[in-house]
Amino acid sequence: MSEFIRSIEKILLRDLNKLAQELQQYPNEESVWMLRGDIKNTAGNLCLHLCGNLQHYIGTNLGSTGYQRNRDAEFSTKNVSRTLLLTEIDAARQAIVHTLPLLKDDQLDQIYPEKVFAEPMTTRYFLIHLAAHLGYHLGQMNYHRRMIQS
Repeated sequence: MSEFIRSIEKILLRDLNKLAQELQQYPNEESVWMLRGDIKNTAGNLCLHLCGNLQHYIGTNLGSTGYQRNRDAEFSTKNVSRTLLLTEIDAARQAIVHTLPLLKDDQLDQIYPEKVFAEPMTTRYFLIHLAAHLGYHLGQMNYHRRMIQS
């Protein structure tokens, strides 16, 4: 396994662990689903979105796991238990640990198998994007939790 794959796997798993910790720090399950002010996404929906995103783009597209993403449901589903959200985080972890070690170095510089943006991109580029996307929404969750608790 290349150093790049090891690094991206380590970052994704680190941030998924932080996602689970963040979720556990909410005072109760209801607060995970609260909205306040102009914020349009709950922590629960951000969690579902991140897990669906990783299971689809890494698990299905690179690992052929067969996961079927329902992106609309990631944002419309409400009030599921923290236990279910933690199960989704674990499923995203499993998609990463079972898929990334199977990638060959030459795959990283090939065009990613799904057109996601207007321009084609390499798998390496898209894996970097996925790590940044996870970090971005993780930061939103942290801010949301602190705002709900104040």
